[in-house]
Amino acid sequence: MVRGTLGRAFESHEAETRWYKYWLENGYFHAEDRSEKQPFCIVIPPPNVTGMLHMGHALNNALQDIVIRFRRMQGYNTLWMPGMDHAGIATQNVVEQELAKEGISRNDLGRERFVERVWEWKAKYGGMIINQLKRLGCSCDWSRERFTMDEGLSRAVREVFVRLYNNDLIYQGDYIVNWCPRCHTAISDLEVEYNEENGHLWHIRYPFVDGDGGIVVATTRPETMLGDTAVAVNPDDPRYRDIVGRSVILPLVEREIPIIADSYVTMEFGSGAVKITPGHDPADFAMAGRHNLPIIRIMDGGGAMNENAGLYRGQDRYVCRENIVADLKKYGYLLQVEPYLHNIGQCYRCKTDIEPMVSRQWFVKIAPLAKAAVAAVVKGKTRIVPATWEGTYFDWMNNIRDWCISRQIWWGHRIPVWYCDECGRIIVAAQDPQSCPDCGGTALTQEEDVLDTWFSSALWPFSTLGWPDQTEALKTFYPTSLLVTGFDILFFWVARMMMMGLYVMKDVPFRDVYLHALVRDEQGDKMSKSRGNIIDPIEMIDKYGADAFRFTLAAFTAQGRDVRMSEERIEGYKYFVNKIWNATRFSLINLEDYPEEGVSVSKEEESLPDRWIKARLGRTIDGVAGGIEEYRFNDAAAAVYQFVWHELCDWYLELIKPILYGNGDARSRLAAQHTLLYVLKTVLKLLHPFMPFLTEEIWYTLVPEGGAIMIAAFPTVEDGLRDPEAETNMGILMDTISAIRNIRGEMGLAPSKKLKVLIRTQDESSRSIVKAGKDYIVAMANLEDCAIRGDMEDLKGVATAIVGNLQILVHLEGLVDIGGEKARLEKEIAKINKDLAFVGKKIANRDFLSRAAAAVIQKEEGKYRQLCEKHAALDSALKKLLSLGP
Repeated sequence: MVRGTLGRAFESHEAETRWYKYWLENGYFHAEDRSEKQPFCIVIPPPNVTGMLHMGHALNNALQDIVIRFRRMQGYNTLWMPGMDHAGIATQNVVEQELAKEGISRNDLGRERFVERVWEWKAKYGGMIINQLKRLGCSCDWSRERFTMDEGLSRAVREVFVRLYNNDLIYQGDYIVNWCPRCHTAISDLEVEYNEENGHLWHIRYPFVDGDGGIVVATTRPETMLGDTAVAVNPDDPRYRDIVGRSVILPLVEREIPIIADSYVTMEFGSGAVKITPGHDPADFAMAGRHNLPIIRIMDGGGAMNENAGLYRGQDRYVCRENIVADLKKYGYLLQVEPYLHNIGQCYRCKTDIEPMVSRQWFVKIAPLAKAAVAAVVKGKTRIVPATWEGTYFDWMNNIRDWCISRQIWWGHRIPVWYCDECGRIIVAAQDPQSCPDCGGTALTQEEDVLDTWFSSALWPFSTLGWPDQTEALKTFYPTSLLVTGFDILFFWVARMMMMGLYVMKDVPFRDVYLHALVRDEQGDKMSKSRGNIIDPIEMIDKYGADAFRFTLAAFTAQGRDVRMSEERIEGYKYFVNKIWNATRFSLINLEDYPEEGVSVSKEEESLPDRWIKARLGRTIDGVAGGIEEYRFNDAAAAVYQFVWHELCDWYLELIKPILYGNGDARSRLAAQHTLLYVLKTVLKLLHPFMPFLTEEIWYTLVPEGGAIMIAAFPTVEDGLRDPEAETNMGILMDTISAIRNIRGEMGLAPSKKLKVLIRTQDESSRSIVKAGKDYIVAMANLEDCAIRGDMEDLKGVATAIVGNLQILVHLEGLVDIGGEKARLEKEIAKINKDLAFVGKKIANRDFLSRAAAAVIQKEEGKYRQLCEKHAALDSALKKLLSLGP
């Protein structure tokens, strides 16, 4: 076989473009709807059509691609289903911003024309993230790409809505919802982000109707008092038992409202008495239901005060707050104002403060659906990894509120409900009705609201496979095998897919759910534009290549821990790419005369290093395969990194160099070449899921007639790879070589300086192992002489190390100025002691720890650790020097 050669460096950008095109042209990403192979399917968490690749996307999709490439190489019929989400609120906001630049609004266009503009925007700008995923190396079956607003998925959405409605699981009702005044729509509980802010607690006197005095209430939102319909106290609060049932006058409004008792009221909050505003507070809304209180809405959809606000009508809610506080003070109702730290809910899209508001919305009854989804995890039908998230899943599912699924926007799946203008009949249908089934009238008006984006996303695992049609793809790949997603959308998406999958398909949507953590910066802080710590994945790919970037993500993905990322870490794994490249270049040079065909090497002809590297390779195969199968990506990456860098490059290649260079017989050289080629081909397969472009480039050069590596069989541990004896014996030799190198370093002896060494042991087995490997010890430790004996008499002028039952003695006579070296070490230790005292005092200082930034403290602590390590090494060297005698 004629092999090619590799250039001096791996040109990642050119190779990535070339190999991705090659894979696409040859259909290697394509899955078969019918196949004898075992199916393995992942549905991609669909990125928003407005999205650009960020570190969270990069991590999520790199992990999916690692798994899918691994399973493909294992022989599965693999489908990685790609697609995008229409992202209702986000996309509408983007297009509205574009319209604003033109000086128009969506209302100027009207609904139909606005929706057309959104589709035009999608055609022009949407989907940029798909091309970015391809840059990352994602091997999705792009021929199946779906969009949550495409015809097939829209049909599925309507079908599920109608089924839920007909089964009394969807209803319309007046309910308090999270309202975004900026987006002019309701959003779900999960779409509200809470931030701690410094506010105030206002203490307001509500006078009694029937006499002197009154009751003091404490509130963080005085503007909502205009909608108060009661004052509530705890029934067990002795301060207020005698006044429950009396009435007070609502200040500024002069409305009479009752004092009620409800156990929900916390006696310790404020004065223990609270104002009840059912139209603008979820807890108050629930209390109104228990006490049959009226509900008054005092704001419009834009967050301005409405006709029920009296004199404050038309004012923005926060302007109204200032005016009400001023008026309360003016008329003597405001008794006290105190600072108060509390959580403010904001829209996760536009960051506007949410306004709880009663409005007519559509809801899904969640409790019956949640019960089945909980049972599926309890019974092990779906496994959540890490398992620590199961408790969180159960807690949320067991305390879930009905899901508000209607949104007051135009972009999205319009709710399939029509109202007959003639008789008022409500028609719910999967197909647009032509007439009213009751009166036959044709004047029908469709519901204005659209469905929550997450409604269509909840159907993703089966709708993308063709449901409601019973397609071959659906039969083959549902339930899907794995979902990889961030823990932050466990409830947004995963739980809802579980509920909908079980409801519609009567089976779970996936067998495993792997929840990865967040990508943070090196200090553990969240990445954000304001902090200036964002890492752009595409910039990293351009600078260091997709392979180094992907490997870094995998190497730092440990279950249950956030991924701490920095450009320096990515650069570090670029060196790993270079290491692999250079090791292959070296190997190719030394394989030029290897015939390959017809070569047979017996185990007896293999050297100890040959046997050892194959045994270590076997353990690495186990480590990589086991790590990926169990979603321990960092362990899988660490296993192959350790093998390639330290065992293959640092040891094996160095050990066989004399043999490859002709310092031995022809059969030994052939055996070394045979082993080297086998190991290199195998390790490229192990690396492929992590580093697809690099491995394909090298594979084509190393095995030019072997087809693509991405469809090569993933390695398994063959019987011949198990060799604990070789591992033990080689381990003794390596420890011996390392001990000599350590002494050389501690004594400051140049690597080029040849040393004389005596190795002593009374154990015959160990002595025979060392004798057999003497040539390796001499070559790797750069020795002039290596004597191996069984006598244990004392010797002067030697440095000693112990390896098991071996004594390793390095002769230093004439090599080391003991007095001068002793003085140097003592001076160095004294300096470090001074530095340790200074840094130690600083990190023990409470003022420093309370005032300094976390990054500064970490830096000082790291400095202290480094000083400690250096001190220990110098102290060890001094003790070893003193043991040599005067």
